[in-house]
Amino acid sequence: MIPAATPPSTPGSVPPGRWRRFTTPLDAGLALGAGVLLMTDFAAATEPPRVPVPVAVGLLVILAATLAVRRSLPLGAYVVNTVALGLAANLVDRDGVVPYPNLIVLYSVGLYATRRRALAGPVVMLVGVAAYFASDDHAPILPIGVVFGWLAAWAGGYLTARRREELEAIRARMRAGAIADERTRIARELHDLIGHTVNVMVVQAGAGRLALDRDPDKTRELLRGIEQTGRDALSELDRVLGILRDAEDGTGVEPPGPGLAGLPALVARMAQAGLAVTAAVDPTAGRLPRSLDLSVYRVVQEALTNALRHGGARAASVTVRRADNQLQVEVRDDGRGAPPGYQPGRGLVGIAERAAVFGGRLDHGPAIDGGFRLTVWFPVL
Repeated sequence: MIPAATPPSTPGSVPPGRWRRFTTPLDAGLALGAGVLLMTDFAAATEPPRVPVPVAVGLLVILAATLAVRRSLPLGAYVVNTVALGLAANLVDRDGVVPYPNLIVLYSVGLYATRRRALAGPVVMLVGVAAYFASDDHAPILPIGVVFGWLAAWAGGYLTARRREELEAIRARMRAGAIADERTRIARELHDLIGHTVNVMVVQAGAGRLALDRDPDKTRELLRGIEQTGRDALSELDRVLGILRDAEDGTGVEPPGPGLAGLPALVARMAQAGLAVTAAVDPTAGRLPRSLDLSVYRVVQEALTNALRHGGARAASVTVRRADNQLQVEVRDDGRGAPPGYQPGRGLVGIAERAAVFGGRLDHGPAIDGGFRLTVWFPVL
């Protein structure tokens, strides 16, 4: 990918957008408007300032300019604004709009400063109020009213910022949970796909090796089975990787996967590997949602793979039936069964997770007549 060319800049120029780190068009406009109002009040004042006019104008400019950086430097802007306001109130003028830039910047301290820096806002405010009324002989009720008003503005910004932090923390936890769930789902898919495929191919390859000299036709049949199993695995792997690509692209479109309609092909592959499987799907099971249909298929696939790999079974039965609002998936085999005190491995844990996603449950253990049994119930409407 060829990077886009950037326009050349003249010596000493500021690259476009750099100033936005310190202010925004809204705040720059707010500062400009406040400056116009301050100068208008200053020009209309009946009493001359007690300092030279350039000094008085400079103080008013500082009051307005701090509005431009109230987001990027909230506490620093407020300290400067408070100092300028105290001087302006005692040396220039205390009426009109002079105090209100300070109120806006204090609100910004609560909203945009970090939690620790925001707590310094009220302290600076109290010092500023004392300086503002230092040469005033008004009743104490006036400064107290100003303190409460300014404190309310700061509290409004502070509480809004804390609420935003809480919402962002909730969103971050939700994003982390979604990522963890997606990783678990992909891990289950890869485990079921690769584990099943590799086990079937290993069994087929072993049978082909034993039949190579005495039954060439049987060997060719097994090799064709290995080839077909590999092709099916590549298609499935491409589907799973497609899910990952779609997640990165943000499309969220999941290619269709195998379901109950794929059971005959699964039964045929298991037969080639030496496990005779009979499958009975109740017609009343109906048309299942795609996610549930895939999960039922994966449960059967993993159960049959375990029967072949761990149980040494020669035959197995699969039953899918619907009773009331439950879809029951049962797999039995005639293998060695589970030893006493066995612990579920990754395969059974993955099946339990698949059932839990739909609010279902898993039951497994030695069958009464020998072998191993596995039953999963999925709630369905």
